Amino acid sequence: MLTLVLVVILAALVFEFINGFHDTANSIATVVATKVLSPGHAVMLAAVMNLIGALAGTAVAKTIASGLVDVSVVEVTSQVILCALLGGIAWNLITWWFGLPSSSSHALIGGLCGAALAAAHNDWSALIWSQDVGDWTKNQGLLWKVFLPMITSPLTGFLLGVLVMMGLWGIIAAMVRAGGILRRLARPRWVNAFFGKAQILSAAYMGFAHGHNDAQKTMGIIALTLFAAESAGTLDALPGWLAFLHPGGGEQDIANWIVVTCAIVMALGTASGGWRIIKTLGHKMVKLHPIHGFAAETSSATVLTLAAHFGMPVSTTHSISTAIMGVGFAKNPRALKFGVIERILWAWILTIPAAAGMAWLIFKGLASLGWA
Repeated sequence: MLTLVLVVILAALVFEFINGFHDTANSIATVVATKVLSPGHAVMLAAVMNLIGALAGTAVAKTIASGLVDVSVVEVTSQVILCALLGGIAWNLITWWFGLPSSSSHALIGGLCGAALAAAHNDWSALIWSQDVGDWTKNQGLLWKVFLPMITSPLTGFLLGVLVMMGLWGIIAAMVRAGGILRRLARPRWVNAFFGKAQILSAAYMGFAHGHNDAQKTMGIIALTLFAAESAGTLDALPGWLAFLHPGGGEQDIANWIVVTCAIVMALGTASGGWRIIKTLGHKMVKLHPIHGFAAETSSATVLTLAAHFGMPVSTTHSISTAIMGVGFAKNPRALKFGVIERILWAWILTIPAAAGMAWLIFKGLASLGWA
């Protein structure tokens, strides 16, 4: 059984690596599309900021580790977690192949739900839908931590994109009215030059926010695996060189080695790039200039950072995609390419049920072979 635990941890790190290259586009598509940075430099910036962001907190990891599956109804075994990861990985690779910016977060959550349901023989009470623990910032369950943010974060990203873009245009208009040197600085050449530099900062902020939110999901999965193994007695006779696997502390604690390992693996995945999705986000939805990229990245990163603070596993993909839509809408509603947007929306809608279905099938298939 110890071997199985190690296999699950390895699968989790594979998921983290895929998450890195799958979602690289989220933090660098706009800065590449506006030609502020070359793809190589943009990827390295995202990798470094992903690493820093991943080390900045564990609130989202704690949600994944203890807030979605009711362990009093279904035993969260290593087999369940492995099937959840395989379901999420399968959906991520499918959407990556077709260049669709779907959510790695929701793929993982869907996989966890599907595997848990299969293990519970389709008893839906195995999933924590809503659990008020006295403080709204700490509410647990799929309603509070997944479905509510799944609706509000894209809307917030869109509205922030519109508002930030309109605010920037308002500042430029005020500079034109002021006349003199301010009027000259408001010319397109100077505006593009300024936001070309500013967008490097907004892209770094976006990379930090991506790591701060997304890297923590795999941290939570690994912690959940170790908590389950500890409860089952699998870790009772660990050799000395594996003693670090003991979770220690309470079930809300994420070991430092988990945090550091996941941060490094995500950074390595990010460094490998994800060019198919970069093309969809950066070029196909709407034509971008540096000022638009700055507005979209700043809006999306703000949504992600606030969500991570409250332990909500929000989709980086959703927030940046809708922020770009919001910026494009503020620029010219007719500039948006609704055919591309429709494909992206369908990928969003299908992600949780598709990943859940894959994980469910994988678990049932393994159970029929007597393995799960």
